[in-house]
Amino acid sequence: MNAIHVKFPSMILLLWFWPLLTAAATATLAERVDDPLCGRIEQFSQSGPWVIQGAVVTSGPLLPELYRRNGLLPLWRQPLKIGEMMQLIARSWDEGLIPEDYHQTILMHLLRRHRTEPMTHCERVDLDLLLSDALLRLGFHLRYGKVNPKSLDPNWNLQHLVEEDPLRSMQHAIEADSLNDYLRQFIPTQLIYERLKQALAQYRAIAAHGGWPEIPGGESIEPGDHDFRLALIRGRLQLSGDLEEAPVADPHQYDRQLVEAVRRFQRRHSLEADGVVGRKTRAAMNVPVSKRIAQIRVNLERARWVFSQLPDDFVLVDIAGFKATLFRERAPVWEAAVQVGTPLRETPIFRDLLEYLVFNPSWTVPPVIFKNDILPELRKNPDYLRERRMRIIDTLGGEVESATIDWQRVGEHNFPYLIRQDPGPHNALGRIKFMFPNKHSVYLHDTPNKSGFRRQNRTFSSGCIRVDRPFELAELLLNDPTKWSSEKIAQVIDTGETLHIPLKRRLPVLLLYWTVAADESALFFRPDIYQRDVELLNALNGDLESVLPFLPPNAVSHDGSPWFLTAPPGGILPGDRPNLPPAPTITTLASDPTVTR
Repeated sequence: MNAIHVKFPSMILLLWFWPLLTAAATATLAERVDDPLCGRIEQFSQSGPWVIQGAVVTSGPLLPELYRRNGLLPLWRQPLKIGEMMQLIARSWDEGLIPEDYHQTILMHLLRRHRTEPMTHCERVDLDLLLSDALLRLGFHLRYGKVNPKSLDPNWNLQHLVEEDPLRSMQHAIEADSLNDYLRQFIPTQLIYERLKQALAQYRAIAAHGGWPEIPGGESIEPGDHDFRLALIRGRLQLSGDLEEAPVADPHQYDRQLVEAVRRFQRRHSLEADGVVGRKTRAAMNVPVSKRIAQIRVNLERARWVFSQLPDDFVLVDIAGFKATLFRERAPVWEAAVQVGTPLRETPIFRDLLEYLVFNPSWTVPPVIFKNDILPELRKNPDYLRERRMRIIDTLGGEVESATIDWQRVGEHNFPYLIRQDPGPHNALGRIKFMFPNKHSVYLHDTPNKSGFRRQNRTFSSGCIRVDRPFELAELLLNDPTKWSSEKIAQVIDTGETLHIPLKRRLPVLLLYWTVAADESALFFRPDIYQRDVELLNALNGDLESVLPFLPPNAVSHDGSPWFLTAPPGGILPGDRPNLPPAPTITTLASDPTVTR
């Protein structure tokens, strides 16, 4: 991405731009620029695209109402406000966004060109409208993200909720003392977002100084070994913060301090923390810092998608992180490992409501599993169902003997039966499932495959989420120590009887996907198990699509759904980014071996 990024200290920026900022903002109340402004307003009242100075203005339908509320007068009349807005555009870089999306080059060009000559009325109007569009865009992107997640995943169903009139709050911000205070309210306040921003700055600083050294190939390095590569590994781990800088007697000796640093690195990169620098650990060290920067930016965007609308109490399934967490008042109170869908049967990303629990569930085999997994086995072994305590059920609820069916002639369209596995410890769902009815037939459940939780990569299921320590979660969800203590739950399980228990209050469940996470002390890189990062990165670096998810004045969508402002077909017009080559299409984020470690 060859975007121009310009960042000025505040005083230098104001001194440099002061003459032109003053020229741009000196339109008095008496000197109304009604004609050019009204002309632009008329343009925005028509169908788009709306172009100013070669830039597409994606908030065009909102601008007429914004300026009507201001009496058709310019909004940006204070030089300090224009300078502050230019700073905020530059600082969008720190959020993982692209300043060019907010007309940085065009605005700077307009301002610089008029250092020695006054702006025309039309140019002042253009500057004013571009600044307003930039502020609307930036506020929305900080709060909800630049990329419309539904454009990447049709299963996405987390809605953007706009709580106030964005035009009124924006107008007040321009008139108030600080634009920074206005935009700061949209930036997520969660710890993980702040830690990702800090990591972005840290990794960009590493990149600016040439990145980290590449570790040459060769035999695995084990604790106690002596190897010339260990000096490079020390430098590599010091740069990423896994090893403190300290003098050592022999930098080529694999001492205890370095072993602990390698284990820390392995834990942070979803590798087995054995302290052995093998092929996969070495390859993870050699992932370029530019790829890690891209990963961090992608996950900052994912954070913006959801952090503005998190409920107080919810269950979060972190698919790529292989864990589930129960939050109360937005604080984690329980966490456990999970197993998720294979890359061929991905666990979908969506939100729903947890409604009830089922103790001792039976399992009705989904059609896709019957077709792809069970039917091929039955053709080889007619006793396959009996060995797994599965029964064939007809439409009247009666049982059908497997021996009466010619499995060689059965297909997905001529099998009018259900296959059901009875409750018990052998059941594929284990002894409990957590139901949030949805079109994907995906839910959380126990599993007899406990050994899978000891693996680093836990993509074993057909899409459902297998939960470690599920009875702890059940006790917390039922939240009734008298009626549903751990002992009472165990007694119910021991009866073997299927029991449905509704929750007193339905609880949101969020199935999300994060390939970078953070806590108070460390940054964690996860395998991109479903190869979703690349597509999001390309969209984040690309042209604007959906922008503002609120209705402009008097506009109603045909189906009543939230109305999105969109760029014209094909994206932003070429003039939106003058003199900049198009961003390259990324085909791979990183050849990262952590997926298979």
